[in-house]
Amino acid sequence: MTPKFPDSVEKLRAAGNESFRNGQYAEASALYGRALRVLQAQGSSDPEEESVLYSNRAACHLKDGNCRDCIKDCTSALVLVPFSIKPLLRRASAYEALERYPMAYVDYKTVLQIDNSVTSALEGINRMTRALMDSLGPEWRLKLPSIPLVPVSAQKRWNSLPSENHKEMAKSKSKETTATKNRVPSAGDVEKAKVLKEEGNELVKKGNHKKAIEKYSESLLCSNLESATYSNRALCYLVLKQYTEAVKDCTEALKLDGKNVKAFYRRAQAHKALKDYKSSFADISNLLQIEPRNGPAQKLWQEVKQNLH
Repeated sequence: MTPKFPDSVEKLRAAGNESFRNGQYAEASALYGRALRVLQAQGSSDPEEESVLYSNRAACHLKDGNCRDCIKDCTSALVLVPFSIKPLLRRASAYEALERYPMAYVDYKTVLQIDNSVTSALEGINRMTRALMDSLGPEWRLKLPSIPLVPVSAQKRWNSLPSENHKEMAKSKSKETTATKNRVPSAGDVEKAKVLKEEGNELVKKGNHKKAIEKYSESLLCSNLESATYSNRALCYLVLKQYTEAVKDCTEALKLDGKNVKAFYRRAQAHKALKDYKSSFADISNLLQIEPRNGPAQKLWQEVKQNLH
């Protein structure tokens, strides 16, 4: 007996989600396809819903190794709602599997313009950078397709989405992956990390702190053993008023180099901005033990001391 499918878009999508969770990707794909046909037959203009259905079906194709149909569905999803993170990541993965590395690089890079803390995109950029350097040589960046500029409206839309929409990315945002942290970098990795760090430094000089964060993050994925890279990224977070992230990076920097004066100073600044004056005072005191005549630190010490009383 043929199973009776749900007849509404919402129920079809829910059934597809359930099948996907159970690893029944072909069945999930069929359900998403049926939901698309119902939605299109209704003639209602709901680009968000239609985009999600294409993106979900693309995830099924990707799981089944059908990369070409994955790319096709992701592109359809992005036509409906440009700069959506999930279809961009799925299309990037499909391009990467097909060894279309320049196209994968562009999609990963686009994701990072929307949210520069998505580690799956940062790791993808790292892999693509290696692959492109190996296949196209040192001038590989000149041979890339153009990278679209993400409008501020798209970034705001992502940030305003309900928290459940961020669940797929949440695993990526809090830390570098365990594999990266535990991996001993090769000499080549260390060299690439230095190059990327220098690119980040140049971006800081130009005042482009958001792009610099991307470079420092790529550098840390190659090698997370240099204290200065963390403290440099912390500076960018400070400028962008992402104080909690700045504290985390300074803490990582100080684990690697307990006398990193910039890390102490920047963490003190971040603590002060977060109104954690006690922690700020402790950091400045530690800094002044290392450099008693540090003028900016002495000034900050006085400011924080006033807030303690």
